[in-house]
Order: sequence, then C-alpha cells, then structure tokens
Amino acid sequence: MVQHLVWPAKARIAIAAGALILIGGVAWAVGSPQLLVSQKGREFNPKEITINRGESVQIVNDDGDLWHHAYIDSARLKFDSGGQKPNDRTAIAFPVPGKFDVLCAIHPKMKLIVNVQ
Repeated sequence: MVQHLVWPAKARIAIAAGALILIGGVAWAVGSPQLLVSQKGREFNPKEITINRGESVQIVNDDGDLWHHAYIDSARLKFDSGGQKPNDRTAIAFPVPGKFDVLCAIHPKMKLIVNVQ
C-alpha cells in the first residue's frame, strides 16, 4: 500500500527500499507507474503534472470530511470516479498523449492539469 506524504515543494528525497521516491514534493511508487495526487483544501496538489503515456495517477481524498468527484470529459479520454468519500483513492490511467483537465464535479474550482507525453 502506497502512503501519500506531504513534503515541501522543493524537496528532492529518495527513500531506498521504501516503496516511494519523492521528487519535487510528488510521490512515485517504486516499480509502479502511479503518481499520487492529493485532494485537500478543495484543490488538487500538485495542480499540474507531466507523466508518460501508459502511466496512471492515483487521486487521494485527503480532505477531512469533504467528498470529491474526479472526472475527465475529453474527446480523447473519459473518466468518472463517482463520489469519493474521505480517504478514498481512485486511479486514472492515461493511455494516450495529450493535455487533460481533471475536475471535481462537487467543487468546480478544483482543477488538475495532466500533461501526458
């Protein structure tokens, strides 16, 4: 199980044999192309990421008692998490390159930009 950790935005830390590599405050699971993105304070953190085609992003609801609902509505990619209660996680696979907006159906100001190379 991968734990989401909060680190300063400029942190560049690697945890050897610990299942996580932290680069620039973003957690990557070792051996698994899955980035963790937090939903907290009614925003995504980080707000923009770049990944490679075929990788996935795990969205974690770290927002205390608030529900979220992540979705993508693009001509090239559709995704809908449904309701995400606190502590829920949902993975989004990105099989095609492009720029995708991940939004929250409950909190319209929440936006995560995913650039897929």
